[in-house]
Amino acid sequence: MGQLVAKAEAAIAKVTALGEKASAIFVEFTPARILADAERVEKLAAKAGGRLPLEGLLVSVKDLYDEASQRTTAGSRLLQDRDTATQDCPIVDRIKAAGGIPFGRTSMSEFAFSGVGLNPHHGTPGNVFDEDRIPGGSTSGGALSVALGLCDIALGTDTGGSVRIPAAVNGLYGFKPSQDAVPAEGIHPLAPTFDTAGPLAADLETTVRAYAVMSASEASITPAPAARRLALPLGAFVNDLDTATARHFEAAAAALEKAGHRLEELDLGFLQDAIGVNRIIVPVEAYRIYNQDLERLETLGDPRVLKRIRFGETLSTAEIEEAYGLRAETVRRFDAALAGYDALIAPTLRTEPPTIAETEAEFDRCNAAMLRNTSLLNLADACALSMPLRKTADQPGDRPGALMLAAPKGQDWPLLDLARQLDALDL
Repeated sequence: MGQLVAKAEAAIAKVTALGEKASAIFVEFTPARILADAERVEKLAAKAGGRLPLEGLLVSVKDLYDEASQRTTAGSRLLQDRDTATQDCPIVDRIKAAGGIPFGRTSMSEFAFSGVGLNPHHGTPGNVFDEDRIPGGSTSGGALSVALGLCDIALGTDTGGSVRIPAAVNGLYGFKPSQDAVPAEGIHPLAPTFDTAGPLAADLETTVRAYAVMSASEASITPAPAARRLALPLGAFVNDLDTATARHFEAAAAALEKAGHRLEELDLGFLQDAIGVNRIIVPVEAYRIYNQDLERLETLGDPRVLKRIRFGETLSTAEIEEAYGLRAETVRRFDAALAGYDALIAPTLRTEPPTIAETEAEFDRCNAAMLRNTSLLNLADACALSMPLRKTADQPGDRPGALMLAAPKGQDWPLLDLARQLDALDL
């Protein structure tokens, strides 16, 4: 038995040991398929002579990505009888060619349409720090697959924060690339204007390696200045923070200033003013996808998700056109505002994760709170990374805070270069 097969077998044993909890993390988990891929990678690695960028890394796949001979159900019973995919989507194909080993298909919020991670069909796991609190969504199972040490990378998607929110909740790194940096083919859509594929991992370098493979791109080598100019937002991101979140962010900002970086206040209130755009465009585009299935979703679907989809049918043509126009103007304003800055820094989340019970009772309020900060950057068509703030945790083992770095579209590699510099500070 080779080392990679042995690694896969050990990880499979961890999943088996979870018992019923595993079914809330994985919608499909077939050990034989995983071991066959591990054997394939061992042969590939032997030929490559150690040159595979993701050699032997276990990669869970969100139930939105097409994999050959697998059924993509988007976390919904509506799609459970659809045909299996005939081929891997481009991102999965790239992951496999780079030596990654697909490691099960992970659970998610139905259709990826929430930031909290509830799923009435497969069950809702708690997060890695507190089983009574939400895992974050929509890439809930993917985040748990990494946070529990079952695999190395999770493939997620981010329409309003669905990579960054579960990364923040579970103490991980999560990257939302520029939308056109990664191929969307073969990934089941929710709102194509915003949908973006991105990775989650337990450390920054693995996150960066995964992004390089997903985007088929490489970092440009440029000397990094010792001191960076960072935008400290006003009017958005930092308003109405809960006490713990505000403390995490203030401590991180102070540490960055102490390290010699320049933090300059920047009014981004126009982003908060335009947040209603997301609440129009996402339901409208979801409604276009599912409008023929509404009657079936009344019995098969998550009623919370169906309510959000149905909102799309209540909007007038004028309201929709106005929303798309305001979105385009907001993107232009964000790009102009960030000119001259290395990045924007902000808390990833506005509040601490609520309990699962609280979220089930007050879904709209809790979901809006979890999406508030991350979705502003989908609105701005930005690239963004969430990274954990471990030094600000109250006690060892507590959930860390989460810092979000963001830059205009197309600045993915400069942003990741900055992230490496800031991550070295061990914030």
